[in-house]
Amino acid sequence: MKKVILSIEGMTCSACSSGLEKYLNKQEHILDASVNLVMATASISYEESLTLEDLNRFIKEAGFKSLGVYDDKKEYKENKKSKIYLIIFGIIAALIMYISMAHMFHLKELPFLSIHKNPENYSISLLILASTFLIYGFDIIKNGYKNLIHKTPNMDTLVSIGVLSSYIYSLYNTIMVIKGYPEYIHILYFESVSMVIFFIKLGRFIDSKSKDKTKEAIKKLSLITPEKAYYLENGKQKEITIDEVRVGMILIAKPGMKIAVDGIITKGETHLDETFITGESLPVKKSINDKVIAGSINYDGTIEYKAEHIGRDSTISGIVKLVLEATNTKTKIARLADKISSYFVPIVLIIAFLSILINLILKVPFNETLNTFVSVLVVACPCALGLATPLAIVVSEGLCASNGILIKNSETLEIINKVDTIVFDKTGTLTYGNLKISEFYNYSNESDNRLLSKICSLEMNSSHPISSSFNDYQQENNLPLQEVTNFKNIEGIGIQGMINDDEIYLGNAKILKKLKIKNDHNNDEEKLTKNANSIIYCVINKEIKALIGVSDIIRDNAQEIIEELKNNNLEVIMLSGDNEMTANIIATKLGIKKVIANVLPKEKTNAIKRLKNKGNIVMMIGDGINDAPSLAEANIGVSISNATDIAIDSADVILLNDDLKKIINLLKISKHTLRNLKQNLFWAFFYNILMIPAALGFIPSISLNPMLASLAMTISSLTVIFNALRLKKIKLERKDNNV
Repeated sequence: MKKVILSIEGMTCSACSSGLEKYLNKQEHILDASVNLVMATASISYEESLTLEDLNRFIKEAGFKSLGVYDDKKEYKENKKSKIYLIIFGIIAALIMYISMAHMFHLKELPFLSIHKNPENYSISLLILASTFLIYGFDIIKNGYKNLIHKTPNMDTLVSIGVLSSYIYSLYNTIMVIKGYPEYIHILYFESVSMVIFFIKLGRFIDSKSKDKTKEAIKKLSLITPEKAYYLENGKQKEITIDEVRVGMILIAKPGMKIAVDGIITKGETHLDETFITGESLPVKKSINDKVIAGSINYDGTIEYKAEHIGRDSTISGIVKLVLEATNTKTKIARLADKISSYFVPIVLIIAFLSILINLILKVPFNETLNTFVSVLVVACPCALGLATPLAIVVSEGLCASNGILIKNSETLEIINKVDTIVFDKTGTLTYGNLKISEFYNYSNESDNRLLSKICSLEMNSSHPISSSFNDYQQENNLPLQEVTNFKNIEGIGIQGMINDDEIYLGNAKILKKLKIKNDHNNDEEKLTKNANSIIYCVINKEIKALIGVSDIIRDNAQEIIEELKNNNLEVIMLSGDNEMTANIIATKLGIKKVIANVLPKEKTNAIKRLKNKGNIVMMIGDGINDAPSLAEANIGVSISNATDIAIDSADVILLNDDLKKIINLLKISKHTLRNLKQNLFWAFFYNILMIPAALGFIPSISLNPMLASLAMTISSLTVIFNALRLKKIKLERKDNNV
């Protein structure tokens, strides 16, 4: 299976995006297609047998144009000519309005274009001026015709039928005026033809500018990496383009420079501003062996770093890809809106043609019948409906990304708002995971250092977070390492290996059950537990030789975050592999009342299942690697991750920079987004529910003509756009730790 995101040209409303999506999903060998109106993209999963040329052909057949693979560096800007054309045709539209309506407002008429003195000149001048608008709006008419042919009628179809009907009817009446029937001069609709096209063009111009604002966060992310890098060659600094950087190159960054690519520091130390990547507002200290991220700003030191990830493998590209893919997914509300809009345009066409039939039966004058027909078509254009959900989602996804919250599926925002239970993993989530050996009980005949040398040698082969405490201890005390053979990992229990002739086991209390060994050191075990230590049992040749207390540090803001979650009526649960006494000590300090302790990774997953079976909507927060099964099982899996680990993470949400305050921000953004979605859909539906009956003449106090209908349609779209942009003003929590 292959997956690609293509940029699409020619989509103007939800009927366009849903029509293209339906057409693509019907094609053989396309597994799934999702079209985003705001981003103007199509995310397509397809079989190997298809090529990009095939996909481009399908898009063309559907009446649209593929601009190729989405490029996060390229901005498809509004052509400067469109602004000039808008000004020119705005002047022509004003001239048409003056010629056609000056006599109605007792303004001074142009003598040679007077409706009463020179009806032929009057009608011909309006015909010529209005014809220029057909050229100006040819793309609308062309798209409307194409989509009608492909049985996917959209906004352009409605406008095209309405405009051409008015134009042809007015053309006929102009011919009658020229033939000597001046009474036809009063039923020309050239000003409506012109103003409908002008208002639609104006609306689209404003829409495009407003949509660009919704994509600012994504654009900022994709453009923060520098265009050039500085490469060290034979001790000399050489400037190269970013495309010339290769993995393994040694690059240099001086104060004020940006980090060019992801890498690892080989020389020097500094502070880096990673705001755009992690949402962290304070500079982060970096030294030898620390990772650096492309786009970070070097504050105060000169460093050398080795290039590790470049181009599409970089952190920034990964973030942009995740955000873009998320905006191409749809919430249940969005799917419902798409479904409604797919039926909406055909229903409007039926209503419009029925209005003609009924008015003709009732012997309503044809000019009034046409006025109603065109007004219904124009006023019912589903622009607002099409923008209601995708705009809010794109703004929210960009807001999350700029604050170090990566969401892989937009439906996640909808589910988060329903969460009632939050489950925290303990180590590395509620605590920093920087474990230290705090206490050591030696029951062997060997010295502490000699025994710890064996223990550290065995732990060097482990990838478990707890092994870092032994690695640190070995380096700090300069203990010699010994050769380990037959190393094995015992999932959820510990590790084993051979050193010389000694068979060594290290693990939690379950190692004793596995080996069927009686514990004669309960008093020491209780002391370690009371001090909130995780206990490592050292068994050599089937005998307990040591108890090691390893302790962790609670995150500075963990208690504050948990208190806030509880104040929001969320049940907070701690899940831990530690024994109950140790887990309860940490939980008590944090104010957590419910603890599930002494559980293996598989048992953590079962604990999540039990909560879900009770009807709870569960958010699980863990480290993203050891907790992968339980994160996947939860309704929402949230990973506390290092910014450079996003490519391998499998959670629904990734919090960069290990900041728990982002949980509060995530819940806040979700709440505001759902509220905004509902508001947008209300206004979109309310507008159509009100305006279609008004256009049909069912509301006596409201009278619409095509010109006013097009203006009303533009205003409805702008209402939805500006409401979605309000999401950018959400006040979020910021990390305030000192450097």
